[in-house]
Amino acid sequence: MARRATAVSLACLLAAGLAPPPPLGAAPTSVCIPSAARLAPGVPGGTGPRSPLPEDVAKVTAELKTRLRGVTVPTRITVPTRVIVLTDGRRKISEQVVRTQIDVLNAAYAGRNGGVDTGVRFKLESVSVKEHAGWFADPVGVEKAMKTRLHQGGAQTLNLYIAQLSELMLGFASYPYWYAGAPALDGVVIDWRSLPGGAMTNYDKGFTGVHEIGHWLGLFHTFENGCDEPGDGIADTAPEARATEGCPEGKDTCPQNGPDPMHNYMDYAHDRCMSEFTQGQADRMHEMWAAYRRSADA
Repeated sequence: MARRATAVSLACLLAAGLAPPPPLGAAPTSVCIPSAARLAPGVPGGTGPRSPLPEDVAKVTAELKTRLRGVTVPTRITVPTRVIVLTDGRRKISEQVVRTQIDVLNAAYAGRNGGVDTGVRFKLESVSVKEHAGWFADPVGVEKAMKTRLHQGGAQTLNLYIAQLSELMLGFASYPYWYAGAPALDGVVIDWRSLPGGAMTNYDKGFTGVHEIGHWLGLFHTFENGCDEPGDGIADTAPEARATEGCPEGKDTCPQNGPDPMHNYMDYAHDRCMSEFTQGQADRMHEMWAAYRRSADA
């Protein structure tokens, strides 16, 4: 599911729409990213990448029990990571920025910002650059053609595409339980301006990558299903009626189980407000890996 930016003022919206793109090599400038105004995927007339349905949480949780019978769930996971940098010939990121993003992933998943050490690490296998203006500017609309051409590796290899999203979203990802039906479409796409030091105000610490890869590893949003069971399917993330906007001092939108997990990487808060995964989420990543990714490559 796509990570989307939250609401800003009309002035910011106009600035985001009218500001010219920075030339290659220029220092990034701060821009405002408006809230998503489009209908969600699955809604008649909606646009955007494929998204899970609310009922998928219960279905996948039940399926996991069957798939994990007799299976040893790993305690440590190292994810071979291929980064594909899309460019229009004028705008692209450096290999050093890619390496910094990998460092951010490893710090977040190790719990160095808060929360638990998930036992997941990322090993950069390669960085490739593909000049294709159409793919760079519209990775949602050309997802199938782009990924079919560029995807490499099996279920355990993360293909991380860096492009420029045009749907007022920050990134989108596939889920482990989709792999068998569409292996070539597996992977994560994030906006180049959301990488560490990027041009997106409030979304420039690299946590869009952390969030979207959380989906790739099998996590749903913390606000999935709102206050209703089964929520996001994780026992130690409190139910949350709606996504977090900005970085509030506190938030409690459901009557049960305490305040919202607004600092969780799988919410929608600003990057400065994100800091943690829970033990339940860590366990779920390992279960999903064993059930859908490791088994697919066996």
